[in-house]
Amino acid sequence: MLPAKPAIIACGPFTSGCLVPGKGSAYTSQPVSLLKAASTVSLLTLASRVTGLVRDLLMASIFGANALTDAFNVAFRIPNLFRRLFAEGAFSQAFVPVLATTRAQQGDDATRVLIGSVATVLAWALLVTCILGVIGAPVLVWALASGLRQSPEGYAGAVLMTRWMFPYIGFMSLVALSAGILNTWKHFAVPAASPVLLNFSMIAAAWFGAPLFRGWGIEPIYAMAGGVVLGGVLQLAIQVPALMRLQLLPRIGLSLAALRDAWSDPGVRRVLTLMAPILLGVGVAQISLLINTQIASYLAPGSVTWLFYADRLMEFPTALLGVALGVVLTPQLTAARAAGDAQRYSSMLDWGLRIVVLLAVPSAVALLTFATPLVATLFHHGELQASDVVEIALALSGYGAGLLGLVAIKVLAPGYYASQDVRTPVKIGIAVLVITQLLNVVLVPRMAHAGLALSIGLGALVNALWLLIGLLRRGSFQPAPGWGLFGAQVAAASLLLGALLSWVSAYFPWIALGDAGGKRVLLLAAWMAVAAVLYFGVLRMAGLRVGSLVRR
Repeated sequence: MLPAKPAIIACGPFTSGCLVPGKGSAYTSQPVSLLKAASTVSLLTLASRVTGLVRDLLMASIFGANALTDAFNVAFRIPNLFRRLFAEGAFSQAFVPVLATTRAQQGDDATRVLIGSVATVLAWALLVTCILGVIGAPVLVWALASGLRQSPEGYAGAVLMTRWMFPYIGFMSLVALSAGILNTWKHFAVPAASPVLLNFSMIAAAWFGAPLFRGWGIEPIYAMAGGVVLGGVLQLAIQVPALMRLQLLPRIGLSLAALRDAWSDPGVRRVLTLMAPILLGVGVAQISLLINTQIASYLAPGSVTWLFYADRLMEFPTALLGVALGVVLTPQLTAARAAGDAQRYSSMLDWGLRIVVLLAVPSAVALLTFATPLVATLFHHGELQASDVVEIALALSGYGAGLLGLVAIKVLAPGYYASQDVRTPVKIGIAVLVITQLLNVVLVPRMAHAGLALSIGLGALVNALWLLIGLLRRGSFQPAPGWGLFGAQVAAASLLLGALLSWVSAYFPWIALGDAGGKRVLLLAAWMAVAAVLYFGVLRMAGLRVGSLVRR
């Protein structure tokens, strides 16, 4: 950290500089490594989302929205559900703080021992889980989407594809272990880039595998299951060289004696202790997803797929903003807590939340006012019909209403995990689950699948607000000066943005332009560029210096 200057009021998070008062914004700062790390993750995440969008566009064009696409989406959701529970969810959130604390307090050698012990226990747990998952696929499909039984072909397809894809959870859990290690050592690029390989393998499956399966007399959608498994293998394979270079490749014990030794490691016990309440919290979110999928499976055929495509578009801002910031902030917040640096901890949270508001608010406005042009341009091709566009756009607007909450949670929750407080987010998550389902009771009869999306969005807003209030009350987060002015600047720019996008959405016949080839794409790109210029131009005229804000 550079020596303090007279004007300094708060040090930045990592830092090659500190925060100083500035005109027209809450404060300014010198560039720091946090911005570079977050930008790296965001750019690579963008590559992942773009290739994921290409994948989804190709699937929509080739397969459309029907009972079999619902079956694939349900089957794909099952290993993803377990991945979020045991890999990117409870495991990562428990493992990374323990790993970062062990490294800070005991050094690299002790950390390598911990990594080996955790990897051994995880590998054995995954082996058992995958075997049980393949055997119990019919039960899992029934639990997640019993409504698929309305189509015997769809239900049987979901069971078969679940069995094919269940080993994916094993590969992705090991990927989560590797990513946690690399992120703790501040090597963010490889973990952020690896999802691109899943998208490439699924694109290959749709482009080459589907026609091949059709020629063999097999339902083409089954090729996608093979693409998912191949993607999991490739994502794990790319992590290995990076771990080897850092001499951090885990040594997995294959014997029962090695498993007993690993189980007795205090670090493993600490991870498991933290995992229990986190698992409950993540489980609450997945239970909500399970309930929503169940409800959707009883709605009109295609409802699951409509929600899936809307969710994919919503994931763009969620991943680019929330996930990128969460990945970068979690180990650093933990390190700040371990060092007793409350000021650094609070300033990192403040920076993260300002970025969330700066970018998530206009993104939410765009999803609410510009959903039809986005969906029509991206998905209205091949087998996907105009009626499908309308339904996906309705769901996307529902998600958009809660986008700010969905992104903010990714920054606020690590604020608790960094202090190894997992109980508070769990309690909040349980309460929000109840609220979300009460909203479903009110909204779904009136809005069908769009009501499901809106209930999730509103629940996320409640969750984020609750987390924020908790951090403020305990004094862990002390907002820097200038939030009132900053909020007013963002609100004014977002209102003008919404007015522009609403007019553009209504003025042009976006669905009817489907026969115009690339005209619709060019039109969308042009107006998105105008919208971005308008938003940031208004912020500039209002006195907000965006460059100074983001460089923290």
